[in-house]
Amino acid sequence: MLKLYHEPISPNSRRVWITLIEKGLDFELVKVKLNGEQFKPDFLAISPFHHIPALVDDGFTMVESLAILDYLEVKYPTPAMLPKDAKDLAIVRMVEMVSVNELLPDITPLMPVMLGLPGGDPEQIEQTKQKIATALNLFENLLDHRPYFGSKNLTLAEAVAGSIVTWLPKGDVSLDGYPKLSAWCDACGERSYRLIARPSWQTTQATPEMIEGFRTMLMAKVV
Repeated sequence: MLKLYHEPISPNSRRVWITLIEKGLDFELVKVKLNGEQFKPDFLAISPFHHIPALVDDGFTMVESLAILDYLEVKYPTPAMLPKDAKDLAIVRMVEMVSVNELLPDITPLMPVMLGLPGGDPEQIEQTKQKIATALNLFENLLDHRPYFGSKNLTLAEAVAGSIVTWLPKGDVSLDGYPKLSAWCDACGERSYRLIARPSWQTTQATPEMIEGFRTMLMAKVV
């Protein structure tokens, strides 16, 4: 059976978790508490850089979430989560890479706001929001008449970007100026007012208890 080593509140972990659910795979979740468990010898034997997620499939161990997603797509191709058309595939890949390389690092200064913690330099936060706007504008322009990036069906772009973009309102970044992106969030099933959400988003969405636990852990590190 597939075994996913993860931290539920992590976007990097969540994108793999979502993909496993969307593909209807049987898997075991192993929570790795980022309060020191990631440095224990048993986990370092699986993930030598002490990062989550890590995935083990029939004795084969993987790290780096995007590599894991590609593995799952090739080994478990149904349902397909990558389009075949060259342009559509490029759209999915762009969204994945911009989400990981640009958007996720940019939201770091907003983490205190997202978690209800004090602090944050107003000037830095404003600069952060401007950087985020660049990524959101790109995403808005990449969406067309279809509900998902480059496809009528959910793709890996949703698993990657959807685990990041949907956190932005918690950091006081409104999506109201991005109508197609807002509709896309609804299609992912994240908005609280949507009556019928995708099971993968319902299952993996951070609970208030998870957020509070993560917040407490960060505060303990600061102290």
